[in-house]
Amino acid sequence: MRIAKTFLLTVSLVVFGSFSIRAAETAETLAEKAVSGSAEESRAAVAALREMRQAGLDALFEKYGEQIDRFIKTGEKTSEWARISAAIDAVAMQKDAYASRLFWLTDLDEAKRLSKETGKPILSLRLLGNLNEEFSCANSRFFRAVLYSNKDISDVLRERYVLHWQSVRPAPRITIDFGDGRKIERTITGNSVHYVLDETGTVINALPGLYTPKQFLTFLRTSGAWLEQAKQFESDDSWSSLKKAEKRRVFLKNMREREFSALRQYVNSRTLPLKIKFDKKSAPRRQFEEMPTAVQVAPLAIAKMATEVMFLDDVLPDITRYGAEQIDFESWKKIAEISLKNSKLDASSLSFIRNQTGRENLSEAQFASLVARLEELLAIDSARNDFLLRPTLLVWLNKDLDRDVDALNKKVYDELFLTPNEDPWLGLYAPDVYTALDGGGITR
Repeated sequence: MRIAKTFLLTVSLVVFGSFSIRAAETAETLAEKAVSGSAEESRAAVAALREMRQAGLDALFEKYGEQIDRFIKTGEKTSEWARISAAIDAVAMQKDAYASRLFWLTDLDEAKRLSKETGKPILSLRLLGNLNEEFSCANSRFFRAVLYSNKDISDVLRERYVLHWQSVRPAPRITIDFGDGRKIERTITGNSVHYVLDETGTVINALPGLYTPKQFLTFLRTSGAWLEQAKQFESDDSWSSLKKAEKRRVFLKNMREREFSALRQYVNSRTLPLKIKFDKKSAPRRQFEEMPTAVQVAPLAIAKMATEVMFLDDVLPDITRYGAEQIDFESWKKIAEISLKNSKLDASSLSFIRNQTGRENLSEAQFASLVARLEELLAIDSARNDFLLRPTLLVWLNKDLDRDVDALNKKVYDELFLTPNEDPWLGLYAPDVYTALDGGGITR
């Protein structure tokens, strides 16, 4: 019997080892074909590597690690590098994925299935344009440059999240033609938002717009911790008669209230010393809502949970009610000083930016100035989003705990970002404004 068991174990190891070798060879062969094969072979190899998800993307990094490292160091764009980077981006479904090594799904149902399989939450990005294209909206381009390329962030995203993105609508592009062969092309308007979802697609947390690397990393870690703690809380039957689903909802609602309260204290601490005055008689651009009480979701069984609940009776500070239009740029710089220390870019992001600006032949002093300016603008964007957008988004999450993510996203773009789908021109064209151009300058 012992001999038979030993024989079976040996055969199993040999078979399993052979299967592993074949699988590895297959991934390596696919990685080679994705770059060096014919156009048809390349498309088929890319599709097969995407089926392998992160492992397929990793196969490209293992096969072309030397070339990737060389490009990161030199920024030299050879014809070989063009093929390698195109294959990486196609498998990852993200532009410039060489800097992040992140694999993205574009089907939310598939993301939910993978979330259930792995136990990982979903990070769902909603944006204008497509993440795998150069000219996606400005926010998403900065995500690629200063967030996803950040080593700590990319590690957390790759190891702890299922990644998904979905385009809300195309990103508007504008071309400035100087008439002498020189052109500048940009995208204009548009905003993006990250949602953290559980395995059912329910929204756990959300972050609107662009944030500093440190604040974005905190958001990822905090949101993941919330969900893990909620799962532990709902499985604890020692004290509450609430159903598991209700327990999760109550716990997450309480966490969002705490976040809301912390934001309110932060806003007050930054704005009160500046003595900013607001014209309350003028029509505000936004009217932000107040957080509901924590116990509206369900009756609580005992005082243990009640001691954790915070009742928010104070109104939001004036800054969140009367908008950013009454605050000048210098005041925003002062408000954002506390965020500036969180906006420092790591070596990976700096290398990415250096390669992206390589053709401009910037001196070290010019590059340092560019980075300093970028870090300052990151801090200002973070402050504005924390002051003007995130409080209301937290309120919306707690007022409708079961809102579908797509319905919530529509509300965000309509009422928070002020770019409703009903306006096909995203506020860039108004029929009552005369331009002295035939047809208002519109070409179809």
